[in-house]
Amino acid sequence: MARGKISKLKVMMLGGVNEIGKNLAVIEYENDIIVIDCGIAFPDEDMLGIDLVIPDITYLEKNQDKIRAILITHAHEDHIGALPYVLRLINPPIYGTKLTLGIIERKLSEHQLPNTPTLNCVQPGSIIKLGAFSAEFIRVNHSIADACCIAVKTPIGTIVHSGDFKLDITPIDGKMMDITRLGEIGNSGVLLLMCESTNAERPGFTPSERKVGQSLDTIFNQHEDKRIIIATFSSNVHRVQQIINTSVKYGRKVAVTGRSMLNIVGAAISLGYMTVPEGTLIDINEAKKYKPDQLTLVTTGSQGEPMSGLYRMAFSDHDKVVLNGRDVVVISAHPIPGNEKLVSRIINALIKNGVTVIHDQIADAHVSGHACQEEIKLMHALIRPKYFMPIHGEYRHLYKHKELAMYMGMDESNIFVTDLGKILEIDKKGARFNGSVPSGKILVDGYGIGDVGNIVLRDRRHLAQDGLIVIVASVDMDERMILSGPDIVSRGFVYVRESEALMEKVRTLSYNAIESCLKNNVTDWMQLKTKVKDDLTKYLYNKTKRKPMILPVIMNV
Repeated sequence: MARGKISKLKVMMLGGVNEIGKNLAVIEYENDIIVIDCGIAFPDEDMLGIDLVIPDITYLEKNQDKIRAILITHAHEDHIGALPYVLRLINPPIYGTKLTLGIIERKLSEHQLPNTPTLNCVQPGSIIKLGAFSAEFIRVNHSIADACCIAVKTPIGTIVHSGDFKLDITPIDGKMMDITRLGEIGNSGVLLLMCESTNAERPGFTPSERKVGQSLDTIFNQHEDKRIIIATFSSNVHRVQQIINTSVKYGRKVAVTGRSMLNIVGAAISLGYMTVPEGTLIDINEAKKYKPDQLTLVTTGSQGEPMSGLYRMAFSDHDKVVLNGRDVVVISAHPIPGNEKLVSRIINALIKNGVTVIHDQIADAHVSGHACQEEIKLMHALIRPKYFMPIHGEYRHLYKHKELAMYMGMDESNIFVTDLGKILEIDKKGARFNGSVPSGKILVDGYGIGDVGNIVLRDRRHLAQDGLIVIVASVDMDERMILSGPDIVSRGFVYVRESEALMEKVRTLSYNAIESCLKNNVTDWMQLKTKVKDDLTKYLYNKTKRKPMILPVIMNV
């Protein structure tokens, strides 16, 4: 380091702020970078055909020689889902707890990667040295086992990244959040707290997961004569454990359906995070051997995802399960923002089939895994940071979290509500935003990663809203004459057989547009096609108040 140079600590979010999901934080000091989490987000309604959204890691690609590790707080999709895509471009070692790595390993096995990932197992309390940094994993409670927050010691000071957390005094596995260690770290001095904001608008405390167990007992007791189907997040191992416990109490066998549910339950059992009495779990193919009142089915689809287990059941498309009036469906999850319509659609379809549906607005079939205001205040009271950056939430969540921090006595000038790619720079002189790095959303569509961008999405929306008209014609450029056509093909605009007069007018206008260009010696293909598109667009809008996509195909023969 050159004499007199002040080294700066840089902190940036490439995902997880001003949005729900695709969480990814970057901490950089001189020639060392660590990444915390690497998640996906669900596509918005206007992202037609998109399967999932991952962070833009252009900055990490350019600086991959500096990356010492990717640290994973827990195994939810919004924290690990992008790993199979990111690891095609960069390949740093990955650190996480046992269940977290078990789920990651199964996920990565479904993808072909150019390099074999290095997975390093840590325990809560483990401290690992990573270049100029050292990182300590600290146990927290969440809606999945083995969740941690991470304290990163840097040459400038300590950064605490909360991950997703809540304070559960009565956790299912008996392992409470390590508030003692968090307090010790706070007493040693913390430079920056990066704390999740998902439930920052909700007052009070988040209820314990055990509350769901009590509700499940009531549901099983009230519907002893029916088959019970429960949809929940596949990663909520504690929830599935409670479903199994309650099923055993009422003498029921449990069948699991849905690929992600099978994967995660399999990993949790093999790693010892779930205990299942022998003979309780059965294959879904064996379900027909049992009476409805002897069965519990655990399935994916709590978010209304098309092609999930519950979705296929609701729309009579499941090859193993047919629902009827002797079934009770429990949706043990709250809709993620943006998924409300999908969930509502499934509930309506189920009720039409005579199925009894129980969801969180009817019974306490779900509790959040995220801290409400009082738990957030507790985190601030334990850590007592010099600077604070709210993360993991939309802008309204981040801003509410800022207000909570100010209520706790923090100066507004020390709170940094950030945006994707924005660099928070910290040195001995203070903290400030200074510049930005490339960031945004990379869209995954099938096997394509990033090949669908704003222009393609705009075209998809255009096609979905107004349809398509194709004009096909052959011309002889040398003779300046039309040889055949134009023929008109319409898709998604009007029903051609009932709009023959309109289509004939489109044909005539297209013919006239091409002929006028040829007579005026216009031989540039783009000019010719633009003339056809302009004339048709004006006419069709005047006639129909619609603007279909117009695609002229003009060939020189």
